[in-house]
Amino acid sequence: MATDNSGNNVETFGFIVMDGNNTLFGTLSGDTKEVLHKYNDGLPMKHGRRGHSATRFARILMEKRHNYVRKTAELATQFYINPSTNQPNVSGLILAGCADLTNDLSQSDLFDPRLKEKILNVVHVSYGGESGFNHAIYLSSEILGNVKFVRDMRLIEKYFEAINQYRGTVGIDETLEALHLGAVETLLVWENLEINRYVLRNNVSGEIVIKYLNKEQETDGSNFRDSVSDAELVVEENMSLIEWFVNEYGRFGCKIEFVTNKSNEGLCFCKGLDGVGGILR
Repeated sequence: MATDNSGNNVETFGFIVMDGNNTLFGTLSGDTKEVLHKYNDGLPMKHGRRGHSATRFARILMEKRHNYVRKTAELATQFYINPSTNQPNVSGLILAGCADLTNDLSQSDLFDPRLKEKILNVVHVSYGGESGFNHAIYLSSEILGNVKFVRDMRLIEKYFEAINQYRGTVGIDETLEALHLGAVETLLVWENLEINRYVLRNNVSGEIVIKYLNKEQETDGSNFRDSVSDAELVVEENMSLIEWFVNEYGRFGCKIEFVTNKSNEGLCFCKGLDGVGGILR
């Protein structure tokens, strides 16, 4: 069992993705998805041979499948059994890929019985590798609902659905406007958002201006001068936008959810949509 950034224990789940050409061993723990090992060991395709040739080919195919399952079972023991305790190092195991192959593995005498007991789900995915890994996580989301990676994935999917239904905001300005109107039900923020909130005072007029600047913008002196009069904008207050959200979200009557960029959905939200958004009431 792994620990998160706060030192809390989080469950680790193992994945075996096998499509006959590529086999992947991975883990999912908290917000971290890790590929432990990948190997290519393509099985021969079925062929329409007849007679003696067909019998010989079937025998070769059977032998290849047996060796493939044996190798996968051996590697599963290597990756998912702790040698110091002789016990599984995962809370559960998901088998994914070609239905015939996952069934062969799960029912094989070669597959470690300690791992058989840990199988939580067997899912069919039509491709292997990391794409198959991602799809296996998605198909197992009900079982893995308490894993942060999966919670983030489902939350951001809900957010994208809200945008499609014109019930979502994108970016800082649009989201803050909706917050001040009391229209936001759930505020989504990238946990590593590097934007600071500046309260600036015009040194000539006394007018207060609020700006949201990233690290690059903070080095641009023009952001601290009035664009019309060129008067200096004096910093009255400066704090991270994340800290401001944590301090203030309650008065807007909304929930706040911090998400990571570890999933494909999360990466799209954090990098493509600036890492701030809202689901409206």
